[in-house]
Amino acid sequence: MRRGASVVAFAACAFGFAVGGGGARGAGADPSGGESLSASVRPLRIPVEGIAPGALRDMFDQRRGAGRHEALDIPAPRGTPVLAADDGRIAKLFTSVPGGLTIYQFDPGSNYAYYYAHLDRYAEGVREGAAVKSGDLLGYVGTTGNAPPDSPHLHFAIFKLGVERAWWKGTPVNPYPLLRGNPR
Repeated sequence: MRRGASVVAFAACAFGFAVGGGGARGAGADPSGGESLSASVRPLRIPVEGIAPGALRDMFDQRRGAGRHEALDIPAPRGTPVLAADDGRIAKLFTSVPGGLTIYQFDPGSNYAYYYAHLDRYAEGVREGAAVKSGDLLGYVGTTGNAPPDSPHLHFAIFKLGVERAWWKGTPVNPYPLLRGNPR
């Protein structure tokens, strides 16, 4: 099912970073904690229906336990539609203690992963290996995992995949400047 959402520019390029576990940075990192971007652009949607760019808050570098948050939390009422940020495919549906009900989506070139966490439930028909288009309905905002039960939100992260294309690791990319830069 296609849904409308805000579109922004996302640089889908190789950034030249060494891939490591969460928090890895290399030459070319921008001061906001993400990677520097090239002129190669793909459309990227705000992944929560009805959220304006001005409502987003950068929390990528916030301390969370022993490390950085390395994601963007997008508050919304429980049950708000969560939309695919880009074209690609569902790489993994996964349930974990911190993220709860999650989706890992790869971009069309399998260079980047989009991570959607704390979902209340998946949308009907969402399955591993399924092709998705930007704006497709993936699931619904919730509080699964370690999210406070009174604070429904989507935990949204982007990371550059390594050569092994492991769905669970890569170099973090700050989603905030990519989503906030939308003129709408």
